[in-house]
Amino acid sequence: MPDLAILAVFIPTFFFVSITPGMCMTLAMTLGMSVGVRRTLWMMIGEVIGVALVAIAAVIGVASVMLNYPSVFQVFKWAGGAYLAYLGIKMCFAHDKVTTEDNPTFTSRGKLASQGFITAIANPKGWAFMVTLLPPFISVTQSLSGQLVVLVSLIMFSEFLCMLIYATGGKSLRLFLNRGNNIRWMNAIAGSLLIGVGAWLAFI
Repeated sequence: MPDLAILAVFIPTFFFVSITPGMCMTLAMTLGMSVGVRRTLWMMIGEVIGVALVAIAAVIGVASVMLNYPSVFQVFKWAGGAYLAYLGIKMCFAHDKVTTEDNPTFTSRGKLASQGFITAIANPKGWAFMVTLLPPFISVTQSLSGQLVVLVSLIMFSEFLCMLIYATGGKSLRLFLNRGNNIRWMNAIAGSLLIGVGAWLAFI
C-alpha cells in the first residue's frame, strides 16, 4: 500500500494525464456521439484493461523489450489505426441513418471493447506517461504487488471517469445536432474524428 503522501500527489497527477485530450478520450467522445454513453461503456472496459496492462508492463520492464523491437509495435499500431479509420469511413458514408443506444448498428460489444483495448495498448502517449511517471511512485521498501494493485486501480478509475466525461459530451453534441435533424453532419463529424484517431494511432 503506497503512503498517503504519495497518493496525494499520484491521484491529481494521473487525473490530469487522463483528462488531457488524446486518442482514448477522442474515441470516447466519438462513440458517445455515435452509439451513446451506455454502449460506449464497452469500449471503456477494453480501454481500462489495456491501460492496466500498459501500467503493469511499464513497471516490470516489458516496455524496454518493446523499445528493442519497435517494428513489432509499429505493425500493431498500423493495424489498429487502419481498423479505426475503416470504421470512421463507414460512418462518414452512413448518411441515411444514425446509430443510437437503441439501434446499435455501429458495431458489436466485443468490437467496441477491442477498439478501446487496441487504442490503449498501441498508444505511444500512454506508454510514455506510464514509463516516465509511474515508476517514481513505486517504493522499493514496500511490496511491489500491493502497490501495483492500488496504483493501477486508481489509474483505471481515473481513465474510466475521464472517458465517461468525454462520452457524455459526445452524446450531448449528438442531441444538439439531432435537433435540426442533421444526421449527415453528425455522422460526418463522428466518422472524421474516428479516422483522425486511427491516423493518430498509426503515424504518431
